[in-house]
Amino acid sequence: MKNISSDSNKWGTCSRTNHDKVFLEGPHSRTFEFIHAFQVFFEMIKGFRKLHFVGPCVTVFGSARFHEEHPYYKLARELGSELAHNGFVVMTGGGPGIMEAANRGAKDVNGKSIGCNITLPKEQLPNNFLDIWIEFKYFMVRKFMLAKYSYGFIAMPGGFGTLDELFEILTLIQTGKMKNFPVILMGKEYWLPLKNLLETRLLESKSIDQEDIETLLFTDSAAEAANFILYMAKKQFQVKVGH
Repeated sequence: MKNISSDSNKWGTCSRTNHDKVFLEGPHSRTFEFIHAFQVFFEMIKGFRKLHFVGPCVTVFGSARFHEEHPYYKLARELGSELAHNGFVVMTGGGPGIMEAANRGAKDVNGKSIGCNITLPKEQLPNNFLDIWIEFKYFMVRKFMLAKYSYGFIAMPGGFGTLDELFEILTLIQTGKMKNFPVILMGKEYWLPLKNLLETRLLESKSIDQEDIETLLFTDSAAEAANFILYMAKKQFQVKVGH
């Protein structure tokens, strides 16, 4: 495990490189674009090398802002334990809050825990409950890795980043880029407005189909979430995990 402070107050206190910011500021010279294209390529290779043999993962998304005594932190920690107990590697963004809680829950039962960080203009420090820590410069590469190695996705309460990650997975499933992987939203009260939006506005207006939300599960139960993913992993992918 990493022995690095998980103090959430340090989540965003140090300046970092602005290369990626410059990269997204419109067209640059061909040399500049060529160099950055190779940087993306090598960053993907780094992810492949680091994560290829980790085993079946489940990715947990959620806010970095919830402290240890928050009910959602406690729920995420319980979730991490349930996932690890079912034989899954718990993968998160590797930071504090919900991410730390899920990683911590996995370590509570001697499970395996992974953090895939993203470098931002302000530093993000890894939590103390990681067996593997890998840092990416590009969001697209980081999100690709979180998707590639996971057999299920769980969105705990969170903000823009959590919503971005959640809807990217839903879009990949809807467009057939991924199979019907289970997607779980934990915290029924928190996600109720989103559930209503999907069922009463998007579905009724036919901007999505019923099948687009059939693999969505809204629950407050860590055991139900972990068992649902276990069932789907065995049914769809013949993954040999669990008991």
